[in-house]
Formats: sequence, structure tokens, C-alpha cells
Amino acid sequence: MKLVGFFNRDGGTFKTTDMLAYEKRAEAAFRDAGHDFEAIVFSGKEIIPAMERAAKRDDIDGIVAGGGDGTISAAASIAWKNGIALGVVPAGTMNLFARSLRVPLDIWQALDVLASGEIDNVDIASANSRPFIHQFSAGLHARMVRYRNAYSYRSRLGKIRASTKAALGVIFNPPEFEVEFEAVGMRERRRVSAVSVSNNPFGENALLYADNLRSGELGFYTANPLKPLGVARLAIDMLRGKVRENADVMVMHPAEVRLHFPKLRSKANCVIDGELLPLQRDVLIRLHPGELKVLVKQGLAAQVNADERREPAA
Repeated sequence: MKLVGFFNRDGGTFKTTDMLAYEKRAEAAFRDAGHDFEAIVFSGKEIIPAMERAAKRDDIDGIVAGGGDGTISAAASIAWKNGIALGVVPAGTMNLFARSLRVPLDIWQALDVLASGEIDNVDIASANSRPFIHQFSAGLHARMVRYRNAYSYRSRLGKIRASTKAALGVIFNPPEFEVEFEAVGMRERRRVSAVSVSNNPFGENALLYADNLRSGELGFYTANPLKPLGVARLAIDMLRGKVRENADVMVMHPAEVRLHFPKLRSKANCVIDGELLPLQRDVLIRLHPGELKVLVKQGLAAQVNADERREPAA
């Protein structure tokens, strides 16, 4: 394939990486595997416009994006809209989409796996036509991100510390609001502390990422109004990968969700793939099954298919 690599030198692991050496290693790995490949290093501000320009060309088959979850989310959106393949190099703090795709979290190993990999088709979701690969959320998560953004940090460790402080702040000051939802033929109005809709249901892991990106279902979660102790219990269940077992959490697996926030405050926020954005009064969330082309490890698609066939029997 003809591929172009875009690496965000401001993203996580890349900040302490010799990017010239990495660029050369990437080109060697893909060219040795038979691809026509060019690697380019950009700053965080430059990389998204550069990927958008490249995706509109008619002479490339895909892009390989390296950076944090924000860079990867933007790259997935661009690849989906232009019908080209996406390779993911996990250089961020959480690397949620890479974990779902089972890409090695070592940035050097990831190159070899992607270069010798194969194309697979996975699901992608959208909120009011804005694509996302991880989740849309309002309430607890949005407040935590807002608190975290108020702290200054320059490193991965600093971001973790800021996130910890923000989480503590939310525990002692949880939000509470009304939401109307429509999903799988059910319409209801609830008072909640959190709403989350994920691209495929979360797996049983502490980071809350999907184990399977081809289920054809969204993960739809709401949390009842919570006091500080309830938020702490929910946080513990999240760390244990046992969110479904929390008595305050409702879980559904629709293909489409309509949300309406009847008493929306002017400064209310939501989070889409880690980015804090203004919350709209009405949000239509849809799953687009198998519409995103991705590079995965050779043989992984067949392995996932086999695992899925075994699950009902188990």
C-alpha cells in the first residue's frame, strides 16, 4: 500500500523520543514490508491539517498516525470520512483505541506489527455527525476533565496527578441533571449524575475501553444521582472493571441513542474522545458498523472471529 505516517512530536512518549531516528525506523519498517511509505513529524498544531490534506489525495491508501488519544481520534475521523485505512501508533497516556485494536503499546514494536499487518474493518460512532472512537459523556466525566484542564501539567506524570486531583474534586462535588433518552424502543426521563455512550460496550478493564470493536452495538450507561460516597464506590468499581455490577448504573446496548437535556445550562459541557466541548440540548448518537478501515496484527481478524464464534457456546 501507499501510506503516509504522521507523528505528533508533542504527544506523550514522542516528547522524549529521538524523532529523527523514529522517522527513519518507521520508513525502514514499512518499506521492508513492501509498502510505499513516507514518515513526517509534525507539532500538535500542524498534524491534523496535514492529515486532512493528505487524506484528500487520490494516490494514497491510508495514513499511520502516532500520538495521544486526541491525535488518534482526529486521524480516525479523517480516515473514515475519506474511506482510507488507519494505522495507530500509541504514543499517548491512555492509548485506548490502540488497546482495543491490540496494537503493542511500545512505539517501536508497533511499527513492525503495523507494517506486517492486515486491513480489518471496525465500528466507529458519531454524536450529531461528529465521529468518535471511544466515548461521548456528560456529567461526572465532563466535570472531571474541566477540573483537570484547570491544572497546568507538562508531562505524562503531571497529567496523571492533575487527573487524580480532578477526580477527588468530582467525588466531593458530583453533578446532578435531567436527561431524556430514547433507545431500543424505550423512552424515559431520568435524573442522573452521568451519561456515557461508548463505541462498542466497555470491556472488563480499569481503563474502560472496548475489548471488541465489531459488536455492532453502542455501550449506553447512565448513573443515578450520586452523593460523594456513591461516586467513590463507582470509581472503585471502574478500577475493578466491574461497572456493570454497580447498582446505580444502568447499561444498554443499542445501535442508536437520542439524548435530550431539558434543563441545559449555558456552560454545560460534554466530552468526546477526551475533548471538552459545549453540550448541545439534543444529541443523536449512532454506530456505523464496520465502516472504519484499520491496520491490525496479521491474523488478528481471524482470531477475533473465532473468539466471537466461541462466546455463545461458552
